[in-house]
Amino acid sequence: MMSGSQMPELCLKIDVDTLRGTLEGTPRLVELFRRENVGATFLFSMGPDHTGRALKRIFRPGFLAKVRRTSVRSNYGLKTLLYGTLLPGPDIGRRGAEVMRATRDAGFECGIHCWDHVVWQDGVMHKPDAWARAHMQRAHDRFIDVFGSAAQTCGAAGWQMSRDALRAQGTLGYRYASDARADSASSGPFWPLVKAEPMPVVQTPTTLPTLDEMIGLAGCTADNVHERLLAMTAQDRRDHVFTLHAELEGMALLPVMERLIAGWREQGYELISTGQYFDRLDVNALPFCEVEWGTLAGRSGTLIKQGTPYLANLEQSLRR
Repeated sequence: MMSGSQMPELCLKIDVDTLRGTLEGTPRLVELFRRENVGATFLFSMGPDHTGRALKRIFRPGFLAKVRRTSVRSNYGLKTLLYGTLLPGPDIGRRGAEVMRATRDAGFECGIHCWDHVVWQDGVMHKPDAWARAHMQRAHDRFIDVFGSAAQTCGAAGWQMSRDALRAQGTLGYRYASDARADSASSGPFWPLVKAEPMPVVQTPTTLPTLDEMIGLAGCTADNVHERLLAMTAQDRRDHVFTLHAELEGMALLPVMERLIAGWREQGYELISTGQYFDRLDVNALPFCEVEWGTLAGRSGTLIKQGTPYLANLEQSLRR
């Protein structure tokens, strides 16, 4: 799908999962993006950093393989991997508030990633509805404490959402969200449906694989991953949303991000924030699509994905 712009647009959405990503990775990305004059949206974790508790996913299919091939210890640091287990989880929103405000003041859109990344990612699909709403409200309130105004956008930790969490986005005043993944050539911004129930906030789904989903598979390394991704955007020339991480592209993989920016510019993409992209959309013309829960290559567990347009499903049913 293309917006009203003549150039294809590529949105940079940065998920900031940890305290280290906030304090170290975010300023490096801000510096890079300002130097290259590109837009981007930073989504911050607002509560405690309990990264170490992710180790309980050890028995989830694909988790250990991902840990090995993406050098989790070197990318996140040993101290981060102990938060929430042997070390108390630091409060990201309090300790990182100055960096968050500096990111906004540098001209970048800021929104909410979550309250507690690990707890949300592992719990939202299994907890009562009130649990999700409480977590979202805490992140909402902390964002106001940090920035002085409410967030206009959000993107779920680990692309994990429940029906009630999607419903609650409307009550929290988000203009749009980027919680879903999309892996078909016809995918793009959409109004989400869950079992035919319309959800209140437009989704701008991630349309490209993340670097940690690619590195270590099919001969892909940190040295050539940019070539693989640029080949995808050269072949599939349309509007895209690319999700990166402050802990990866803002640190060890920063040179990869520099090569991607140069390559996308050569391909004729305009690099913008998801907010800029949303502002150019005709939301009344967007399709209604069912939200599906499924898997993606290179990522363990299930996540929410953009399904087929609602009318297409109806048409297929009528043909049977």
